[in-house]
Amino acid sequence: MGNTLDGKVVLVTGAGGGIGRDIALASAAQGAAVVVNDLGASLKGTGQSVSAAQKVVEEIKAAGGDAIADGGSVADADAARNMVEVAVKEFGRIDAVVNNAGILRDTFFHKMSYEDFDAVVKVHLYGAFNTSRAAADYFREQECGALVHMTSTSGLIGNYAQANYSAAKLGIAALSKSIALDMKRWNVRSNCIAPFAWSRMISSIKIDSPEQEARVEKIKQMTPAKVAVMAAYLASDAANDVTGQIFAVRNNEILLINQPRPVRSVHRGEGWTPETIAEHAIPALKANFAPLEVSADVFSWDPV
Repeated sequence: MGNTLDGKVVLVTGAGGGIGRDIALASAAQGAAVVVNDLGASLKGTGQSVSAAQKVVEEIKAAGGDAIADGGSVADADAARNMVEVAVKEFGRIDAVVNNAGILRDTFFHKMSYEDFDAVVKVHLYGAFNTSRAAADYFREQECGALVHMTSTSGLIGNYAQANYSAAKLGIAALSKSIALDMKRWNVRSNCIAPFAWSRMISSIKIDSPEQEARVEKIKQMTPAKVAVMAAYLASDAANDVTGQIFAVRNNEILLINQPRPVRSVHRGEGWTPETIAEHAIPALKANFAPLEVSADVFSWDPV
């Protein structure tokens, strides 16, 4: 069997390190020409240097692959469009976009500034929109294409001190579903991955207890390479009938994440009043309330 991405051109954002770097390397190893995008900024999104992306390009070329670096910001619509156009100009086409770029500005909600919220949503959610929208024109023309977006259990389940990141990541899941619905007629696929992997972004998690330290040690076993395999698969023709889904990758586990659906209902023929809601509706529904959990409560077993 040949490489799954032979002849394909893939744009990977935030690919100067961590998960993005591994996705770029895995895509190239599977035969794709890769646009390695990275702003070269700090975790908070400040500062800029294309050198991180250039290093990954050199790694790909040293292994016999084909790649080019791009230092644009996904938060800038023109720069995002330029990334896609760089791919087409350099390699003749664009087949897949992996929306991986991200920043963190963790702080408890009651201390979060507008700037901290705005910056994170711009990079994650607007960033995913900007690159996907730019690629959509080419995808429609060629009647095929794949989008792979990084979501997070911080958004799908919940986490402390990440209202900005959680909102953006759950927004990405909805964005992906809408793209999958709107672009199905052109054979364009859109899926999400919630990655569990040790990366620069995870390394900023506050460690303030022995339990948290033990948890972080377990996370370190989950390398970005494990996530990269799934991204390379979703970008390939082998995933032609997979769209609108959310997967989690946790070391050697691949999990399919459910999407919100009704879990229970109550009905009252004469309609409701605040009193009957309190007496009848809420007691009937309460057994199915979603608990106030964080990601670590749900993923309570050790990575396998």
